[in-house]
Parts: sequence; C-alpha cells; structure tokens
Amino acid sequence: MLALRGAFTFLTRVPVPGADPADWHAFRRSPWTFPVVGTVVGAVAGLAFLAPSPWTATAGYLVALYLLTGVTHADGLADLGDAVAVHDPDRRLSVLKDADLGVGGALALGVTLLATTLGALALATGPAGDAGGGVVDGSTDGALVGSVAIVVVLAAEVGAKAGMALLACLGTPTHEGLGSAVVGEVGPRSLVAVAAVSVAVVSVPALLAVPSGVLPAVAAALLAGPAVSLLLLVRVRPWLGGVSGDVFGAANELGRAVALHAGVIAWAIA
Repeated sequence: MLALRGAFTFLTRVPVPGADPADWHAFRRSPWTFPVVGTVVGAVAGLAFLAPSPWTATAGYLVALYLLTGVTHADGLADLGDAVAVHDPDRRLSVLKDADLGVGGALALGVTLLATTLGALALATGPAGDAGGGVVDGSTDGALVGSVAIVVVLAAEVGAKAGMALLACLGTPTHEGLGSAVVGEVGPRSLVAVAAVSVAVVSVPALLAVPSGVLPAVAAALLAGPAVSLLLLVRVRPWLGGVSGDVFGAANELGRAVALHAGVIAWAIA
C-alpha cells in the first residue's frame, strides 16, 4: 500500500491523503506499481471514448489524461528534446537542466502531442475511419468500437508506465536528481513482476470486453511502451550518459503516442 501511494504521488496529480516519506521509499523499491498507476489513468481517461462524437472523445481523453498526470512528464520530453538538439556532448546535461524551452523541445513536444491526438482520434473513429464507429469482426457497432478503444488506451497507458519501470530497472543515473532517486534501486529481476502485473491488468478487460480478433491491437499497444523505452535507453547512454528524470517523462509521453498508433495499426490489419 505504501508503494502504491508513493507511485500515485510520483506519477500523477491525484491527491494522496496523508502522504509520508515512507511511501516514496517503498515506491522506489517496487517498480511493479508503475503499471498499476497506468491502469487507473488509462481506465479513467479511456471513459471519454464512450462519447458519441470521435472529436469529443479525443478532446475528453486528452483533458482527462493531463488532468490526471499533469505536465511534468511532458516537461521532461521538452527538456530532453532541447538536450539532444545540442551537438556538443559536454553541453547537453546543462541544457537538460535549463528551464527555458528551445526549438528542440518545442518540436519534440508539439510532434508528440500531435501524434497522441491523432492516435486517439483514430481509435475513436475505428479502423474504418467512420465517425459513427469502425468495423470490429464485421460489426459497425459504435459501442463495441468504444469498448475496444478504451481497452487499447488502457493497454497503451500501462505499457508506457511499464516502459518507465524498465528504465528504473535497467538504467543508470546521469546525475543526482529525481532520476537517480529511482534508477538503481532495483535490478533486471524486478522486470518479471512488472511484466506479470502489466499482462494481468490488461488481460482481464481485454478478454471480457473485446473480440478475440482485436486482441493483437491490445498486445501491440501494451508492448510499444517498453519497446520505446528500451530504444530510448540505448540512445541516452551516448547522449547523456544515463537516465534522468526528464528521460522518464519523455519515455512516458513517447511510449503512449507510439502505443496508440501501434494499437490502431494492429486493429486495422487484424
């Protein structure tokens, strides 16, 4: 329970009554809590896809998403975008800590937000691209399309958070800060629990709410986040020397955006 309280404090803006430093310490040793938080965020934000209009569903999803998570992760993406845009390796860490928004950060943030918006809109319209709902196993039932969209969004959020847990388990810190407080507390073996929790929390709604033909879309959305984080981990080592708090935030935002599109593509070809 302490670890979950710490996870919600770290990853969301959800008020946690009676927060205690012990929550934070428990969370640092419990990366399995990342996908649990992703389940709650994805489920709540995904309810927007019950709206009759795909545009309303998309807008509601984005509003709910950032009301729940705040802009801390997006800020990390912007900072990382500024840092990697600098050609001088010796200046990257100083740019990473700079609060000013540069061209690299604005571009990274803008493209990722656009990708997230378009991915959500594609889910809301369904693979057929119809405003009244897409096609699921030959059916054009808008409610069924909405339920598929909710599960894919949930899987995308769980996968994005699992990707952050992957960084905590496999990464090395760049400098003293938020990233170093999480990275290095646990090792690769902790990924077993992360994977088990991620699969469990996504499998139940997927098996209950979506046709079997759409399950590949759910799987694609779930796996995309860790794949993005793994690629990011490989790249930030030569760029920055390791993982920082900004890298965590970037992994969350990028992982979610890629996961939404992965789910849409898999849904379309299923």
